[in-house]
Amino acid sequence: MSFVRPESRAFFWRWREVLVALVVFLWGLWLGLTSFGLIAGFGWVIAALGAVGLFAGWQRARFRIGDGGAGVVQVDERQIIYFGPHTGGSVSIEGLIRVELIPSESGTHHWLLVEPGQTSLSIPTDAEHSEDLFDAFSVLNGFATQKMLNALNARPAQPVVIWQKRTAYLH
Repeated sequence: MSFVRPESRAFFWRWREVLVALVVFLWGLWLGLTSFGLIAGFGWVIAALGAVGLFAGWQRARFRIGDGGAGVVQVDERQIIYFGPHTGGSVSIEGLIRVELIPSESGTHHWLLVEPGQTSLSIPTDAEHSEDLFDAFSVLNGFATQKMLNALNARPAQPVVIWQKRTAYLH
């Protein structure tokens, strides 16, 4: 039996990286402001690392919509694999040509991952381990993380193309 409400536990779990980075930043800031010499320099370095961690944690927390959705996502050896209750499949990260956010009236949006010659893979944004997609998307050349986070949190009415592979034209 837990004394922490499930909503509070979910909140702290979603924002865990931000909270840890905030503690690191504040500790470094305290060391930098109250110490002299080498310890002060060490404190400023720790504060800078904490600030970088705050930024990265903030982005990751905005990406985490929730868990408990249909299916499980696995990212393994540059492959995105989705095990769903009715559908599933895999796509290669190198083979992706488009990533879309497909809105749903039920509130559970889907990622649509398109690879030529393969069936497009539709993954709910709240599928188990869907936060692993953040790292998978970040390796795509020219991927706009801020555009993705804005679309994800704005709940658009129409499908949004988040990323599309640039094609080289001969003429």
